[in-house]
Amino acid sequence: MMLRLRFRLSLSRSLGLLAGCLAFAAAAGEVTVAPVVDQSGLPPLAVEVRTNPYRANARAIEVGQSAFNQACARCHGVDANPAGAPAPDLRQLNRYCRRIGEPAVQAACLADNDAYFSKTVANGKTIVGVMHMPPWKNVLSPELVWAIQAFVEARAVAR
Repeated sequence: MMLRLRFRLSLSRSLGLLAGCLAFAAAAGEVTVAPVVDQSGLPPLAVEVRTNPYRANARAIEVGQSAFNQACARCHGVDANPAGAPAPDLRQLNRYCRRIGEPAVQAACLADNDAYFSKTVANGKTIVGVMHMPPWKNVLSPELVWAIQAFVEARAVAR
C-alpha cells in the first residue's frame, strides 16, 4: 500500500514537471520578430562567411548590442547579462578559446565556435523534441548574426 502511494506521488510530481516543461516550451515557441537596427557603417557581406568578420569591430558591437537587446535579451538577459534569464550565458561561449596561447590553435577554436553560433542562431535549438530557441535564419541577416556575436564576445572580454 505504501509503495503504491509513493508511486502515485512520484507519478504526480513527474506529470507536474512535464506540464511545466511543456508550458515553458509553448512559451519558447514564440514568433521571432526582426529587430529594427541602424546598420549604417557596418560593412556589408557579399558572400557567405564561416568566421566572424566583425570580431572586435566597434561599429558591429554597437549594432550587435541593439539587435541583441531587441531579439535575444528576453531569454539571454539585457546586454547579455543572464542574471535571472532562462537561457545560457552566451558570454561564456569562447572562454576556452581565450585561454589558448598558440594563435593558430586559438583561431581554429574561434572558427569552430563561430560555426556553432551561426548554425544555432539560424536553426534554433530543439532538444528532445522541445524547442528551446526558435530559428532566426529567415529573420536575422548574416550581418546582424555576426554583429550580435561580436557584441556578446565584447561583453565576455569586458567581464
